[in-house]
Amino acid sequence: MTRFSFDLMHTDGQARRGRITTSRGPIDTPAFMPVGTAGTVKAMQFRDVAATGAQVVLGNTYHLMLRPTAERVDRFGGLHRFMGWDGPILTDSGGFQVMSLTDIRKLTEEGVKFASHIDGSRHMLTPERSIEIQCLLHSDIQMQLDECPPFPIEKDASRESLEMSLRWAKRSKDAFEKLAGEHQALFGIVQGSVFEEQRAASARGLIDLGFHGYSIGGLAVGEGREPMFGVLDVTTPLLPQDKPRYLMGVGKPLDIVGAVERGVDMFDCVLPTRAGRHGQAWTWNGPLNLSNARFADDESPLDPDSDCPASRDYSKAYLHHLFRAGEYLAATLLTWHNLDFYQRMMRAMRQAIAEDRFADWAAEFRENHIERRAKSAS
Repeated sequence: MTRFSFDLMHTDGQARRGRITTSRGPIDTPAFMPVGTAGTVKAMQFRDVAATGAQVVLGNTYHLMLRPTAERVDRFGGLHRFMGWDGPILTDSGGFQVMSLTDIRKLTEEGVKFASHIDGSRHMLTPERSIEIQCLLHSDIQMQLDECPPFPIEKDASRESLEMSLRWAKRSKDAFEKLAGEHQALFGIVQGSVFEEQRAASARGLIDLGFHGYSIGGLAVGEGREPMFGVLDVTTPLLPQDKPRYLMGVGKPLDIVGAVERGVDMFDCVLPTRAGRHGQAWTWNGPLNLSNARFADDESPLDPDSDCPASRDYSKAYLHHLFRAGEYLAATLLTWHNLDFYQRMMRAMRQAIAEDRFADWAAEFRENHIERRAKSAS
């Protein structure tokens, strides 16, 4: 099977145009990965997810280990076959979800003991078990188990956390080398909250271990945009040029554009799907709340220039009606539109980088996204 690899094709400033090669197909970067938490991108069929241009989707270790269980997915031939997606799948380690169960988990050097949010059953997630689960899911890109600390956090507590995450990174890599196939990849996760020297120490430790790619975790947890960009300014220059860089859990379009400017290649976030279920459509001019009464008589579509039927073929008035009536179709159409918008945005960025005009593109995007939105609200 094809080995995992990354080709850095072009740079424009710090922005990077690249291609990840996997045994299940390429991933053009910068890339946005729709989140398929429990083996489904909510409200969508995978044929329509693929039609937006998405090349890779995300699966969630925590949710899938509890239901239907990784062992059951393995008996069905892996997550790709189980859910009917032929492209690459990236799985997280389960650590973020487990760490968020503050009242029903216990963290030790060995791992995390926690109670299922579904039925209260007790489980233990260790670096080795996380990798075992991800291998049972047959995921193409896997994450080390790490601790995602809260924000804000004291400096000493953050240092202790990242040092344990580094020890867990070593254990994750050792388990991966025993269990995974040559076509699969493992990413390390840089931690250190907003402390520059800690981010640098975490990056150096992971590089010494050696991974197929490097994730930047512990951001988009309440620190704000500028502190997040400050962390990226420090972190991304330290990471290997020839390996992909993945900013976990981000995010809003302006956050993604700013992160691409700082050398990030991969993104995931529940925002476009969650927003769609709550009546929000993302557009080139910012988000629109379709539940707003001003759309009740608006005959225009969300984007007449899009090839996506949800964006092109339905009026805002109809979408407003569906949402206000509580119709399931509202969530499907708005999620479909949002995913398509995100993929169009990523394609536009890739083209701008390849043509050495990314700075101009980003400036125009910000002007449209911020200033026109402000004018429409006034």
